[in-house]
Amino acid sequence: MKHVMEALRKKEAEERLPVIRLEIDYELVTLHDAMLAQDQEQIDACKVRLAKLRQQLLEWSS
Repeated sequence: MKHVMEALRKKEAEERLPVIRLEIDYELVTLHDAMLAQDQEQIDACKVRLAKLRQQLLEWSS
């Protein structure tokens, strides 16, 4: 049973990691646009979302 759970976790991680990376890429583009517009509120919001996505990436990578 343990091997089945590990296999399922690995498959789920393989599916989730590319999605998280795409979300990070999108958020970086949004951050870049906010920086160009000097929109501090949007910059702060992007940084918070990026920190959460980074944490998810680290959790799924291990």
